Amino acid sequence: MTAELIDIFRYPVKGLSAENLQRVVLTIGQGLPHDRRFAIARGAIDFDAANPAWLHKTNFYMLMRNESLARLRTTFDDQSGVLTICQDGSEIARANITTPPGRADMEQFFAEFLGDECKDGVPRILEAPDHMFGDASRKEGADSDKYVSLIGLASIRALEQHLGTPVDPIRFRANLYLDGTKPWEEFTYVGKTITVGKAQMRVLSPTTRCAATQVNPATAERDLNVPKALQQAFGHIHMGVYAEVIASGEIELGDVISASA
Repeated sequence: MTAELIDIFRYPVKGLSAENLQRVVLTIGQGLPHDRRFAIARGAIDFDAANPAWLHKTNFYMLMRNESLARLRTTFDDQSGVLTICQDGSEIARANITTPPGRADMEQFFAEFLGDECKDGVPRILEAPDHMFGDASRKEGADSDKYVSLIGLASIRALEQHLGTPVDPIRFRANLYLDGTKPWEEFTYVGKTITVGKAQMRVLSPTTRCAATQVNPATAERDLNVPKALQQAFGHIHMGVYAEVIASGEIELGDVISASA
């Protein structure tokens, strides 16, 4: 079978919900536009927006520790800067998080929503020019620290077969989901160049999975121990791979994926 691009997702605010895209233009050395552009920081962390540096995910509110965030459905308008938050089908917050007043309003919302989970004061919404709040630090051999993540749906189906229950692909918060591959075939892309649409990416490493994948994105419940299941059934705790863009171009749903040495 031919590997095909089935879904494209971005996550404008680290730890919040996904946004589905039909097509996107990838740029050399960058992740998806607006992917992980913002993060909700624990109040005590030291972050210099003028000289941003990668920080471990434990410095932020995210699903690994704050599963209640999965109850929220968010959309970000990258033209206006407005983040809209809904819960149970109703809008509960809206603000322009690219401006100080809008960020302050949204920070107060998260302080109230997270309640006792805020141990370090009011959360702060962070943004910095040309910075991505990704989970992965710079990989060996990479030219940047901004990555695109990919998963073959066949690998998720292999996990489902082991668990005997459906596994929502959004648990893994990847950018690109592929179909038509064999289980774990994406691991064979590591060290190779893949072409997707008009873009090219160098695949760097498998993606290690953490407790965030235990959280059901539909119910916000911790209902599956995904890392444990991966280790028991397959001898690793990886799902998907990280890649960096080495040739710019548009990708869209239905694009064929090819790999070369």
